[in-house]
Amino acid sequence: MTAAAFLLLFVASLAGWFWNRHAAAAVWRRGARLHSLPAYHGASSALAVAVPGMVLILAWLALQGAVIDWLVLASLPEAVAAGLDGGTRALMRSEIGSIARGQVFGTPEPWKLEAAAYLGSLTQTSRALLFAAVALASAFALFMARRKVSAAFRARQRVERILHGLMVLCALAAIFTTAGIVASLAFESARFFSMVPFTEFLFGTNWEPQIPMRADQVAGAGAFGWLPVILGTLVITVVAMGFSVPVGLFSAVYLNEFASPRLRSVAKPLLEMLAGIPTVVYGFFAVLTVAPALRSAASAWGIAVAPNTALAAGGVMGIMLIPFIASFADDALSAVPRALRDGSLALGATRAETVTKVLIPAAIPGIAGGVLLAVSRAIGETMIVVMAAGLIARMTINPLDSVTTVTVQIVTLLIGDTAFDNPKTLAAFALGLMLFLVTLAINVLALRLVRKYREIYD
Repeated sequence: MTAAAFLLLFVASLAGWFWNRHAAAAVWRRGARLHSLPAYHGASSALAVAVPGMVLILAWLALQGAVIDWLVLASLPEAVAAGLDGGTRALMRSEIGSIARGQVFGTPEPWKLEAAAYLGSLTQTSRALLFAAVALASAFALFMARRKVSAAFRARQRVERILHGLMVLCALAAIFTTAGIVASLAFESARFFSMVPFTEFLFGTNWEPQIPMRADQVAGAGAFGWLPVILGTLVITVVAMGFSVPVGLFSAVYLNEFASPRLRSVAKPLLEMLAGIPTVVYGFFAVLTVAPALRSAASAWGIAVAPNTALAAGGVMGIMLIPFIASFADDALSAVPRALRDGSLALGATRAETVTKVLIPAAIPGIAGGVLLAVSRAIGETMIVVMAAGLIARMTINPLDSVTTVTVQIVTLLIGDTAFDNPKTLAAFALGLMLFLVTLAINVLALRLVRKYREIYD
């Protein structure tokens, strides 16, 4: 029924567009001078129906679950509902919901069956009421929008105001979402630092996030120094960028300046296909192909290599990042004015000299944006590191050793049924906050560099 409500809203908006557009055209055919084109009258009606209807549906869906849960729990027998805490209530609500969906295990008590039947009836009633409310709201909006059709109605300004408001709302949603993420990280990190000293976390060289199982267990206290974790992240990122930046940049330069149109039309789509390969496939490629090849080559030279190495993970991650850098660099090179190319060639420079001394410096802002995107992707990558690098944090910069990253540790710490009241779980939020700060610093530095070169070549 929820899908039917969305479909009804879409049909009503479409009907409003055609109805008001036809009505405005009829006014124009009678000789009146319209302030706005008939299409704007139709768009004004469609938005007048769609926007309030969408708000109604989203608000209804947001409140529906809480209201139904409250009614179902209020209908339980007093002997059952007395003295229930929050966790028990949630578990009971989940069990009643499972019974209502037909997932019955064992023989439930009769009051659970009655509550499940009541839950099903409330859900059906809520969906029917939602459909009726959307129908009434759409009909009222259509009627009011039709009354506004006249020669003097400023439909274009109305449409522009509504669209401007929607864009402002989307921008505010993005801002508040970012603020909410930062606030949640800061709040949970503050809880972590109330249990673990900030200096120990920031300057510690051991990462063994454990919690004691008994009050007298000393070995389970754990160590929460994040330096090995961030060092492993940087090692893998440097390896990945050291491979992807030159390959991606040279690929972009060749495709943009030296390749024939026929070769470019085939090579560029094939290059960009690398971005669509799932990261788990890259992980399998690293484990089954790259890592054994590295071990075989190292053993032939008598070099000790760990089973899982940062070199294998970083190299495969670099392959994954090539399309990002190549695509951004190609777009940046294409945006350089043709006059710069022609002027350099007219002065006697070769094509290679034109690329290195004119095009690449002028395209630095776009190239830096592509590299920044690749760095962010490398820092946030998880699957390849889990499969090819490992889970053990070590203070090493040797790419032949096994290392781990911040994102892998965050996933590891949040897996399981550990409660959110101990340092082992809360350490994930502290790592997330520090990773956010590191990424923010990289972004600020990159923006300053881009602004500097943009001012030179604008």
